[in-house]
Amino acid sequence: MRGATARSSCLCILGAIVIAGAIVLGVPMVGSAATFPDHPIKLIVPFGPGGPPDVAARIIGAYLSEHLGPVVVENHVGAGGTLAARLVASSPPDGYTLLAGTAGSLSISPQLYKDAGIDPLKEFTATALVSSAPLVLAVQKSVPAHSVKELVAYAKANPGKLNYGAVIGTPPHLSGEMFKHITGTNIVFVPYKSASQATTDVVSGQMNMTFEGTTGISPFIKSGQLRALAVTSPHRIPELPDLPTMDELGYKGMPPDSWQAIVAPAGTPAAIVDKINAVVNQGLATPALRNKIVGLGGQPQPESVAAFAAFIASQYKRWGDVIRITGVKLN
Repeated sequence: MRGATARSSCLCILGAIVIAGAIVLGVPMVGSAATFPDHPIKLIVPFGPGGPPDVAARIIGAYLSEHLGPVVVENHVGAGGTLAARLVASSPPDGYTLLAGTAGSLSISPQLYKDAGIDPLKEFTATALVSSAPLVLAVQKSVPAHSVKELVAYAKANPGKLNYGAVIGTPPHLSGEMFKHITGTNIVFVPYKSASQATTDVVSGQMNMTFEGTTGISPFIKSGQLRALAVTSPHRIPELPDLPTMDELGYKGMPPDSWQAIVAPAGTPAAIVDKINAVVNQGLATPALRNKIVGLGGQPQPESVAAFAAFIASQYKRWGDVIRITGVKLN
């Protein structure tokens, strides 16, 4: 009896040592995934309140709250989204701090900002792709161009006269620079702190043109205040079916779209990542959530974790190529 008691005590001590060692070494315990989540999840948005990335994150956050557990959405603005990215990357890899990442914060800014201090391919675990959003090239109604060809001709005849505005390090910014490179035009870039202000100024006539998602500019296109000339996606979009693609018009090489996703710190247990991925994909398959995403100008993009990881790698290279080709630098 004494021997059995001694063996039982040794096993208890050994178990305690294994658990303590796992905690010290950062090895995730199986139980943590099985009970996840048992307290609120933080979903960090790298841009300010009210913009498409923030609204989309809150829509996804609300769905996760209903079907997984409480989600609190927080905005952390700065350095093209890299401040928020660093915050999440340095958080415990337990699934309780997630990044509502975008093409800008995960593909562009880390390569554009010299002191970004973040490597998305190494410091995050791909979790769930949410949506993609093509950009529309539109001009203010006073610009004498009714096609991309006419816009290019006008820009070449008036170098430096046209301008466009966008937040630095975002797809609209890089799309504008790539457009200039492809067409050989001299169009002035004006940096903005918010996409909504850039849109407001192009509508009012302070800016001449823009590359923006359909959510922000569709009302102004319908009212005639902006004139849509082309879409950057490989295929025409349902919202503006008569609008040609840049490829159709012969302007090859434009970045196709922006996108929104969820990533977790590197080392987050696969079981937790798979659980979040499954809930997001389940939601994107429902008409209610799909319609909300489409209403923001996005196309729902449910993907497996592996497919999304490959997507991030390809997008990182794609936007890196755009940065190198255009020679974009921060002052």
